[in-house]
Amino acid sequence: MRGNSTVRSQAGFRLTAERLAGERGGEIIFSGVDFSLVQGDCLVVTGPNGAGKSTLLRVLAGLLPVAEGGIAFEGDAEFSNLASAIHYLGHMNGMKTALSVSENLRFWQEFSGDPHLGVSEALEMVGLDEIGHLPFGYLSTGQKRRAAIAKLLVSYRPVWLLDEPTAGLDQASEAQFVALMRAHLEDDGIIVAATHLPLGIEGAKALEMGRLPSPLWGGSIREHGEADRGGGLDQ
Repeated sequence: MRGNSTVRSQAGFRLTAERLAGERGGEIIFSGVDFSLVQGDCLVVTGPNGAGKSTLLRVLAGLLPVAEGGIAFEGDAEFSNLASAIHYLGHMNGMKTALSVSENLRFWQEFSGDPHLGVSEALEMVGLDEIGHLPFGYLSTGQKRRAAIAKLLVSYRPVWLLDEPTAGLDQASEAQFVALMRAHLEDDGIIVAATHLPLGIEGAKALEMGRLPSPLWGGSIREHGEADRGGGLDQ
């Protein structure tokens, strides 16, 4: 997936949360979240609405403060802190409706720096290579999401934080995005994805939010595939 970009030497990325808690509006939404991810790891975050999945991603992204506990990131000279290492894909696509799809992507590439794939190549990867000239506002819901996914490709970041990443995608586009996520992991990336639906990432770790013994309990990762989510927490 790196295309013509420079092959990077990654001595070892690691993203760790310890007894992490997050709040919104002065109210604790989740607490006690622990995980440790290294390059090639995918963490799938599940749980009912209101359990804190989106809040967790926003705390990791630096958009909300850490209420308790801590986050640690080990990178290299190029990505020495978490802020420099992340792509965040939230519920909103983060695009200007009046600009064309290509203009939006060029803006994000210049803003983020560290060019990865070219705009045309990124659009081809998400199946939008023929409509890059159209204003973003003209696109369907699924096309808008695919254009937002292309933002992940035009600038390199080792850590992808994805909030309901397949929302609005049809079956073919979902499979296409899963292939891109697998390629990112094979390139020694890290993914944290909050979702209500299985992503089909083999070997993904699972974090179930909002379960017993407390409605605020976050929990720790389970060391098995994402499809196995029954019962309690396996340490």
